[in-house]
Amino acid sequence: MQQTDALLDRFLAGLAPLAPVAVWAHGSLAAGDYVEGRSDLDLVAVLPPPVGPRTVWRLAVLHARLRGEPLADGLHCTYLTPGTAAGAERRHLTWAHERLFRRTVTPVTRTELHTVGRVLHGAPPPNVLPPVPDGELAAYVVRDQRDYWRPHVDRAGLWTRDIWVDLGLVTFARATVTVREGRLISKREALELLPGLGAPEEVVADVRARRYGGAVAADEGWIRRRAESVRGYLGPAIDALVAGS
Repeated sequence: MQQTDALLDRFLAGLAPLAPVAVWAHGSLAAGDYVEGRSDLDLVAVLPPPVGPRTVWRLAVLHARLRGEPLADGLHCTYLTPGTAAGAERRHLTWAHERLFRRTVTPVTRTELHTVGRVLHGAPPPNVLPPVPDGELAAYVVRDQRDYWRPHVDRAGLWTRDIWVDLGLVTFARATVTVREGRLISKREALELLPGLGAPEEVVADVRARRYGGAVAADEGWIRRRAESVRGYLGPAIDALVAGS
């Protein structure tokens, strides 16, 4: 974790002149499933208002200066203010994938912050971020499976790529537990549950090896078979989850 801690320290030092109200980690770093060099660093920072053009410029400069640091390409941060923290539909300034744009703070992220959020600086999430209303989390993950993941299952070319296989399976397992039990689980827990949900075990083993270390097949024949297997599983599985929700 030395490189991770060094990057976070440099990020927080660079952010300090903007007097952040709070900086939080969510995702794998907060859930205890972080793997240095493989996991992203998912952050949310709360800044004093307003986040005007000068603040945007200073944030762009900060992230540009971090670009050469180890792991910096995986550092993602969304910027809120206390007055804009409410409402999962609101879009906020975000640095991710080495650019600035706007995106929402989803009910999944909001729930993570309230349940396992790691405070890197300042106030804890409940002091600033309204809780997710009852039913909103499950409704969101069902919409995400139905409107985003299910149409993408039909795009065969995507599923020869590791990232689609990994995220597709893990996100489905996590959504299933959220719908059934109303809670969030880590990626490690999702991988443990997938065989019991009917996922192809050789593909689950492939995802686990890539994330946590182990032998990974890379020949074209396996990649094609893996894509067909994942698509054949996820399509009906998502349909069943949505129909039963």
